[in-house]
Amino acid sequence: MKPTLLPASILAATLLFAPTIVRADMKAARVFLNKEIGSLSTLNRTEQEKQMQWYVDAAKPFQGLEIHVVSETLTTHNYESKVLAPAFSAITGIKVIHDIIGEGDVVEKIQTQMQTGQNIFDAYVNDSDLIGTHWRYNNVRNLSDWMAGEGKSVTDPMLDIDDFIGKSFTTAPDDKLYQLPDQQFANLYWFRYDWFTDPELKTEFKEKYGYDLGVPVNWSAYEDIAEFFTGKTIEGRKVYGNMDYGKKDPSLGWRFTDAWLSMAGNGDKGLPNGKPVDEWGIRVDENDRPIGSCVTRGGDTNGPVSVYAVSKYVDWLKNYAPPAAQGMTFGEAGPVPAQGAIAQQAFWYTAFTADMVKPGLPVVDGNGMPKWRMAPSPHGAYWQKGMKLGYQDAGSWTLLKSTPTKRAQAAWLYAQFVTSKTVDVKKSHVGLTFIRQSTIEDQSFTKRAPELGGLIEFYRSPARVQWTPTGTNVPDYPKLAQLWWQNIGDASSGAKTVQEAMDSLCAAQEKIMHRIERSDIQGDNGPKLAKPHNLKWWNDYAKKHGALAPQLKLDNEKPAPVTIDYDTLIESWK
Repeated sequence: MKPTLLPASILAATLLFAPTIVRADMKAARVFLNKEIGSLSTLNRTEQEKQMQWYVDAAKPFQGLEIHVVSETLTTHNYESKVLAPAFSAITGIKVIHDIIGEGDVVEKIQTQMQTGQNIFDAYVNDSDLIGTHWRYNNVRNLSDWMAGEGKSVTDPMLDIDDFIGKSFTTAPDDKLYQLPDQQFANLYWFRYDWFTDPELKTEFKEKYGYDLGVPVNWSAYEDIAEFFTGKTIEGRKVYGNMDYGKKDPSLGWRFTDAWLSMAGNGDKGLPNGKPVDEWGIRVDENDRPIGSCVTRGGDTNGPVSVYAVSKYVDWLKNYAPPAAQGMTFGEAGPVPAQGAIAQQAFWYTAFTADMVKPGLPVVDGNGMPKWRMAPSPHGAYWQKGMKLGYQDAGSWTLLKSTPTKRAQAAWLYAQFVTSKTVDVKKSHVGLTFIRQSTIEDQSFTKRAPELGGLIEFYRSPARVQWTPTGTNVPDYPKLAQLWWQNIGDASSGAKTVQEAMDSLCAAQEKIMHRIERSDIQGDNGPKLAKPHNLKWWNDYAKKHGALAPQLKLDNEKPAPVTIDYDTLIESWK
């Protein structure tokens, strides 16, 4: 969730496809293919025209219809709104108004439509983090049934669902697809490759810590590296070994629900999310009904792993980040690494890539190549192989049941168009938010890879599957997510100890789950809180059932530090 980014240089293209809309038009499709797509597609020109002809034909029943869709502010969505929407309108005769609003506003609008039944928008690009919410409230058209039923005549035969790398993120426990991914970006480790490969700094680090300076595999190494760089003067600047933000603001909630606890080792093994306990610390039973968040009900939101995770965040923010970071929001902190005084960041979104490779930045060399790289995130002391290791945002097309069928059909055509194989490579070059395996493997990205600091190498690597969004354990994402920033903000500010803050958070989550349970609004899929027991009882229960969470506190929360040479890591992926 997530970065609010300004659009790239796409405005010049917005007037290419804006004639008066009167009818579906293959001539407009050819203009679009010639002027906007060209060879930047995984389809050849014959295949592109075949796909566009299908849209022209499928759109005939909807001529002159005006539909309204919405997504958050992101470079990818600005491109869709300013370039792809006018093109689609010219090609199909369906006028699309693609609104761009803040992410919080998107969630508010979709909540309002779900609660009132009023059709505010005909389709939403809504984070897949709400998959558990959508499945349980039954307000969303599941796309598996839609594509076989009412949406069959408007489902592109060339859509190729299996090509979407986020398909598992938008699939509910009933094995139905509820959302179609539109853009994805991961939360990775970022570091100054030029400093990490500097011979003098490498020698100094080895003499001080006894091991090689490199990409930290675990938090022990990250902490040493943060200490090593903080306070040094490099390139005329005082530098810091960590970057983060701490203001009590809604964006602080994203900082943690976006899988920070999973990096520490919270929850159970399993991909895309741990079961029965996920990275939020919410436990579900064998029927996927949430039964607790606190350790007394088998959850892990306030367990030793979660307390360890938040404690490390607080300590690193205070000791190794610029002092101003403690009063920053996500949006204020995001541009700071590009200013040239940050050595590494454990929590960095790949959606910032485009803004980090602009010529003239302190982190870009004279040849326009990045001085930095991205790599897999380091993990905490409790993490074990088989767990997820970080977060991946997956903004996904969502059709509510309250949208009239004809309008939903027209909106579904648009959703498929902007994610189609004809369009996706070009869109991905603009926004760098990959959704298709075929696009990731396209030769145009092989050529561009050296300019992108490891982004392509990561998305082509086997490690990618460990980065996933919030899963299906969360029964009401909008209601529960807002609790995080308020409670962790108390820990960040020092108003409460970390344990007190996490105790308060898990209790607040269970209060909402209990309210849902009493209302029975989610039926047999909704929460059913378990009887309380102590941490030891639940830990024994987990072991008996081949699980981990909630884990007991380790005697040593700083195991031996481990690093790996970045170039060796990349070569191993190949």
